[in-house]
Amino acid sequence: MSSILDVATIKRDFPIFNEEMRGGKRLVFLDSAATSQKPIQVLDAERNFYTTSNAAVHRGSYYLAERASEVFENSRQKVADFLGVAPEEIVFTKSATESLNLLAVSFERGTGSLAIGPGDEIVVSELEHHANLLPWQQLAKRTGATLKWFEMEQDGSLDLSAMDRVITSKCKIVAITHQSNVLGSVPDLAPIIAATHAVGALFVLDACQSVPHQPIDVRALGADFMVFSGHKALGPTGVGVLWGRAEILNAMEPFLYGGSMIETVTMTGATWAPAPKKFEAGVPNMAQVVGLGAALDYLSNVGMANIHLWELELTQYALDGLKAIEGVRVVGPQGIIDRGGVISFTIAGLHPHDVGQVMDQYGVAVRTGHHCAWPLIRKLGLTGTTRASFYLYNDFSDVDIFLESVVGARDYFGKR
Repeated sequence: MSSILDVATIKRDFPIFNEEMRGGKRLVFLDSAATSQKPIQVLDAERNFYTTSNAAVHRGSYYLAERASEVFENSRQKVADFLGVAPEEIVFTKSATESLNLLAVSFERGTGSLAIGPGDEIVVSELEHHANLLPWQQLAKRTGATLKWFEMEQDGSLDLSAMDRVITSKCKIVAITHQSNVLGSVPDLAPIIAATHAVGALFVLDACQSVPHQPIDVRALGADFMVFSGHKALGPTGVGVLWGRAEILNAMEPFLYGGSMIETVTMTGATWAPAPKKFEAGVPNMAQVVGLGAALDYLSNVGMANIHLWELELTQYALDGLKAIEGVRVVGPQGIIDRGGVISFTIAGLHPHDVGQVMDQYGVAVRTGHHCAWPLIRKLGLTGTTRASFYLYNDFSDVDIFLESVVGARDYFGKR
């Protein structure tokens, strides 16, 4: 077995792994696709902000306010460096979900090429998390636009055979996930992005499941917008990221109105500050942004390429183990080509919630249900799945306990 990462040392940075689960079991956390655990370095960064630099950023001219603004903007630079983009292209929101809603609302208010109206088309896929489906679905309903989608194959890939019918000259926006949160499958985005730009449309990348787990070069991907969640990348809850090309962000309409996002204000009108400020109305989640900067420092120190390779090794080991268990069906990709460290499975005759409850008795934390992706689950003809997702603090012993708990769940209900 490989030792790409020193997981024992990494785990010591995460206080939660000192906690005992039911029956004195140690925690085997396999739900990082939902949210990640937080290292002490991130917790310390948040606390340090409150104890040494707490003041409203971009609001005061006194020393403490200047220091708060400096550490806040330093984190913006860290995010930009992590993605290989310019800091003025990074917008902080409260979540990736808010980032996607920001885009949808801005397009609804837009003019010219950035306006959405009757006759326009918006394209998504059957792989999408609700956060990258509902904002576009509802935008189409509000504006009279048409929502279209790429269909999903049973292996988790997208059917691109109808590309010319899905992406037409009427298309204005294409929004696709970088990696399925249910299946771990990675769609072939290059031809989709090429077709999007060929008709003059904009491409939105939901990178919630990829940015925390692998090296990302946003510009090389060719996206126009990209979103991810801080809390899935070792960072705090309450902070999300929207990246967009500067020229597009500056041409867009604001999402929220209030303090810090204006250039001038009269009693009858206002003009907006340049991006990113015009999308950051109000006092932001300052400590959370600083914590996200610390989280990305941590990930960079470990090495994103190392994390990606490690997760694939764990995934292969888990897939081999699951396939040897009678009654278990792995849903989606059967190997580690074009996939990330997420595995969904079912046990014949058992409801996923029952499976998850038994696995919890082993200290194993997994997600069960539809995973905020009902259309995907319905396309597979399922009521739900049990999902395991890996991260840098997992090791082969975690997978061994996971596999033991799967057998235990199957045998508990007599499904041998």
